[in-house]
Amino acid sequence: MQQYVAGLARKRMAAGMLFRDELGRVLLVEPTYKPNWEIPGGTVEADESPWGTVRRELREEISWDHPVGRLLVIDYVRPQDNRPEGVVFVFDGGVLTDLDIACMVLHPGEIRSIGFYTLTEAAARVKPLLADRLAMALAAVREGATVLCEQGRRIG
Repeated sequence: MQQYVAGLARKRMAAGMLFRDELGRVLLVEPTYKPNWEIPGGTVEADESPWGTVRRELREEISWDHPVGRLLVIDYVRPQDNRPEGVVFVFDGGVLTDLDIACMVLHPGEIRSIGFYTLTEAAARVKPLLADRLAMALAAVREGATVLCEQGRRIG
């Protein structure tokens, strides 16, 4: 059994939260440690669930304890940029108010700034794969569905 388990494939996993404002713009965070903006979230650690990851990352990045909403996107990502293949989960964080934003405290070692952006504006700040995933997450919100993707493109 140990040999079988040792031979199983390993995939990296990440999870993020899609927040919106009343205009339908998406919340992006500007990390201090890389050039591209992201949605709040991060890499799933050992023995951690994707929804646990989102809660942990929200606390670490913006000092926010927010319930995890429904699953919007499951995205299979092929190996790229020296990273192994992976699965990315995007959860719904709902619509935020100005008061919600005022309550956030940015962790200076992780997040430089935050802001709401239209999908077009977001596409200029994030990697193309995330831009595609954001479009699918917004479609999932409109449809009340979970969208299955491969490389940010809808497959189901």
